[in-house]
Amino acid sequence: MKNINIKSSFKPAWWLNNSHLQTIYPSLFRIVRLPHTRRERFFTSDHDFFDVDWLGEEHHPIIILLHGLTGSSQSGYIKGMQKKLTHDGFRTAALNFRGCSGELNHRARCYHSGETEDLDLLYTTLREREPNMPIGVVGFSLGGNVLLKWLGESAKSLFLFAAVAVSVPLQLSICATTLDKGFAKLYRYRLISELKQFISDKKVYLEVLGLIDEAYKITNLGDISQIKSFWQYDDQVVAKLHSFKDAQDYYHQSSSQQFLKLITVSTLIIHAIDDPFMTPEVLPNKEQLSDFVSLEVAKGGGHVGFISGKTPFKPVYWLDQRIPEFLKSKLLTWRPSHLTTSQ
Repeated sequence: MKNINIKSSFKPAWWLNNSHLQTIYPSLFRIVRLPHTRRERFFTSDHDFFDVDWLGEEHHPIIILLHGLTGSSQSGYIKGMQKKLTHDGFRTAALNFRGCSGELNHRARCYHSGETEDLDLLYTTLREREPNMPIGVVGFSLGGNVLLKWLGESAKSLFLFAAVAVSVPLQLSICATTLDKGFAKLYRYRLISELKQFISDKKVYLEVLGLIDEAYKITNLGDISQIKSFWQYDDQVVAKLHSFKDAQDYYHQSSSQQFLKLITVSTLIIHAIDDPFMTPEVLPNKEQLSDFVSLEVAKGGGHVGFISGKTPFKPVYWLDQRIPEFLKSKLLTWRPSHLTTSQ
């Protein structure tokens, strides 16, 4: 497969005709009702856990779904994708990053843009259970960055039929700076407020569980109440909890753009030029992509928006069409015989 730039067919709804409306509308108005999902808990080597919510029939191909920052398996874009993929004959495994499933995790650490260990554990477990089953992965925003980084750093050991990454902060430092400007400050304020509350709740929860050493790691972060930017949060919280030198070191090690050249799985990156969380500067050039990566760029769409439709308040969520279309096309060429019994 040769890497290509795809001219996107997406056309924003005329009644959601700017990046902010595209970004905000789903979080305010999108409601997706699903059949009962099945929750499975995975235990990690550091005596912690994460939860995965399953939907779909056994023996159907598996799609792992990865949510964004402060999201979960209950996010509208995740539930919408589960509903559509199940209808199209897939099983979905919506991974809740640590602490995001409605039950706080048991360590001071949780997740970040470059944390790939839990995704790798989930994939490895599923591959051991079903050695010849087609598996794909779809990631949104932070989850997309985690996905692309993992695809690059684990390329030699992965047997996936396809991957899709949407609205990815490919260069984290640029994204953190963009959110310090103009209207984007409103997104920053909401996200930072949720993150600070998450950390505060975690400290109390760990104390209640009697995990005093873990609670102290949060206490040792100092006063986080005055944090206002991602540069501050990632320097004071993420870097300290996850053993980075500082925010710059975290951004340098975790930004997924540097891993794109290493990817050996058929991968589609979907991006909107008007994404308010970043600037077009984050986009890679052809030389930075492997032959397995296709970049599809739309003029509009906002951040994990991509809403079309001619009638006001009757949105058409284009990603629910485009992503299954890509996955189904790649599934046609999947060959289980590529796997060996040792894999």
